Amino acid sequence: MERIPILKMGDFLLVTIQVDMHDQMALALQDDLTERIVRTGARGVLIDISSLEIVDSFIGRMLGVIAGMSRVLDAETVVVGMQPSVAITLVELGLALTGVRTALNVEKGMKLLRAATGLADETNHAGERE
Repeated sequence: MERIPILKMGDFLLVTIQVDMHDQMALALQDDLTERIVRTGARGVLIDISSLEIVDSFIGRMLGVIAGMSRVLDAETVVVGMQPSVAITLVELGLALTGVRTALNVEKGMKLLRAATGLADETNHAGERE
């Protein structure tokens, strides 16, 4: 079975979903991600779903479960890159994704993770305006 790669970026883990996820892949991601949070001591997880055009109720719930499990393991979760059609589908399915923070793109998601975890925003060392 194909696995979704999980990359470590400092105190955070980055998950970029590049394929349409099926139920078994989502369950494997849940297991892999929780294991990596524990092993690395990651403070945050950024999940990029910009390549997903379709999200069913199971995958939507799994995003919420992953965020909840991450929180229990002392890591914040931000989902980025949600397509408008995916957002509409999630709302129509009645999935509020409680506890899941969202951002438009990876850059904004990383900024949100840094703020949520209390880590300094490393992109603004030279006093640039944001």
